[in-house]
Amino acid sequence: MKYLFFSFLMVVAIDFTSGQLQVPQPSPSSTFKQIIGLTEVTVNYSRPSIRGRVIYGDLVPYDKLWRTGANQNTTISFSDDVVFGGIEVPKGSYAIYTKPRKEKWKVILYNKTDNWGLPNSWNDDLVVAEVDAPLVDLEPSLETFLIGVDELHNNGGSLFLAWDDIVASVSIEVPTTEKAISSIEQAMNESPTGHDYYQAASYYQQEGLDAEKALAWIDRAIQENAERYWYHRPRALILANLGRYREAIDAAQSSLKFAEAAGNTDYVRLNEKSIENWSTKLEN
Repeated sequence: MKYLFFSFLMVVAIDFTSGQLQVPQPSPSSTFKQIIGLTEVTVNYSRPSIRGRVIYGDLVPYDKLWRTGANQNTTISFSDDVVFGGIEVPKGSYAIYTKPRKEKWKVILYNKTDNWGLPNSWNDDLVVAEVDAPLVDLEPSLETFLIGVDELHNNGGSLFLAWDDIVASVSIEVPTTEKAISSIEQAMNESPTGHDYYQAASYYQQEGLDAEKALAWIDRAIQENAERYWYHRPRALILANLGRYREAIDAAQSSLKFAEAAGNTDYVRLNEKSIENWSTKLEN
């Protein structure tokens, strides 16, 4: 009995001490969040390194499914419905699997994220998207596997998978325009502030939407605070988009004057360039 009790204490002690053991993982985990427009994209994955090995065609075979990283499933989550490589994908979380090839990769979103690596039994019904990903040579080579989002703009970006001497990428389109317009309409139907008018006008100007409506909004913003140089700047751009260059120059000069008073050299430089450009258009 004493022996059994001693053995039990030893097991407890071993379990306890093993719980305190900390060593670095060969493929450390990583998480990143990226806002694309108004949509949040989150990726969880583990990052293996080359460590002198041959990667493609050996450690990562061609034409076979790869877990796209190491350890647990690499996952991607979308806070909104998106278009992934041209395929509509509902908001939610998915495992990312790939099939590397020499010419291009297959990138697969799989609607089951609790596998360790590859599923024990592949289910085609769980494939939400399967798209071709073009390849770009990477030089110098990248030692540690990296996933990220690049080529960002208001309505999309590009998910890239980079390791060794290859980068594969897939486009992501997000519903920014619909969400932004809905938010603007709601704000305008309530009690919009000068800042609301400014944001709405700036967004319409950036996206090339209704310029007359944008002009009316920015005029309302300036009525509330005429000395904000960053209010006069979009007004100048909107007027230029409408071909009203004389008025655009006047607006840019107002922005320039207030920017100089505030010591903002960036806005001074932007307005000076615009005035020069639009003056040339008037001369022609």
